[in-house]
Amino acid sequence: MSKKDAEVAEVVIIGGGQAGIAMSEHLQDRGVLHIVLERDRVAEAWRTKRWDSLVANGPAWHDKFPTQDFEHTHPDGFATKDEVAEYFQTLVERKGLPVRTGVTVETVTEREGAPGFLVETDAGDIAARFVVAATGPFQKPNVPDVIPASAGLTQMHSSSYRNPGQLDEGAVLVVGAGSSGVQIAAEIQKSGRKVYLAVGPHDRPPRAYRNRDFCWWLGVLGKWDLAAPPVGADHVTIAVSGAEGGHTVDFRDLAASGMTLLGRAESFADGKLQVRDDLATNIARGDENYLSLLREADEYVERNGLDLPEEPEAHVLGPEPECVSNPVRELDLAEAGVTTVIWATGYGVDYSWLQVDGVLNERGWPVQQRGVTPVPGLYYLGLPWLSRRGSSFIWGVWHDAKYLADQIEIQRMYRDYAPSTDDVRTENPLSVLGV
Repeated sequence: MSKKDAEVAEVVIIGGGQAGIAMSEHLQDRGVLHIVLERDRVAEAWRTKRWDSLVANGPAWHDKFPTQDFEHTHPDGFATKDEVAEYFQTLVERKGLPVRTGVTVETVTEREGAPGFLVETDAGDIAARFVVAATGPFQKPNVPDVIPASAGLTQMHSSSYRNPGQLDEGAVLVVGAGSSGVQIAAEIQKSGRKVYLAVGPHDRPPRAYRNRDFCWWLGVLGKWDLAAPPVGADHVTIAVSGAEGGHTVDFRDLAASGMTLLGRAESFADGKLQVRDDLATNIARGDENYLSLLREADEYVERNGLDLPEEPEAHVLGPEPECVSNPVRELDLAEAGVTTVIWATGYGVDYSWLQVDGVLNERGWPVQQRGVTPVPGLYYLGLPWLSRRGSSFIWGVWHDAKYLADQIEIQRMYRDYAPSTDDVRTENPLSVLGV
């Protein structure tokens, strides 16, 4: 498709969240003309698709771009969701980044008979030489088809949860024990409600150990830079919390507070939730992840002769909760008083607007290597494990954006190349070097 009246841009970045802003900053610093298109506001997901009390899971000294600090958050503190949104809005304004808000991208197609792409939006069409899909990994809430709507329960994804006050009276089942599920379950529990938490496979790092945050430990131990997840661990979540100043997640503590832990939710029939017999295994593997990081940290301290305080008590785990020793295999939701189910089960992607052959697989997932697709000029940014474990985090996406900016500059160099018109020739090319 080609439209003569389309606006012309060298680079179009789709998405005005942390990925799009990172890409824009790098291109702006290099003098590359570009446009960022955002259908809502800058960092909208942080504004309206998170619960009220959410804070970043990493300390402010770590979860930021190298070019800007958090203005109102202590470096060792955890920024609130509104402070994170303000952080990106401030960066856009400070650097004058060309972000257009309130613009929805409808389709992206390859141009016919010309290089680049046609970006069709509800505000007009743009012909772009390069396109960066920076819509990130949190596009489509993933709600497993387990409990039918006919069950008569209120069901919501964690992206729709705001606070306990919005929930129906009664007990709550939270499915998913990553950072979101654990924090939401703990908040609801503290509001005085009975909570059931379905716990799947997870990593469980210490919030801090020997006077260093876990983000620091993952950095010095080289774990943020792992190029690929361990086999079978592509979707394992991290159970860690920055809430209330930050603390290590321990499912024993949650059980001791009155929360009932369950294995993974498997099926539903006749008002009863069938639960897998994997709770003890999931918690044990999380414990091993926790203890192995402590051991690696101790070895690092000794090997490097660091003067960091010992913390032997961190290696001591409490007794196994009753709900783990004698797990619930079937939960009658009505009998348990459950009226609300919150699915903290992550997200899927939605690239239905990207109508370019060869850049999505049969499941609709991006085909790419470090964000570079098989179609020249088209890139992805902000995806988990794009180049490393830290790719979907604020600081990680900034470094991935730098790499893609390099790739765009390389392609611009090839595009701008023209053979020299000077008639300078030699029979031996090495003669010009005196060889």
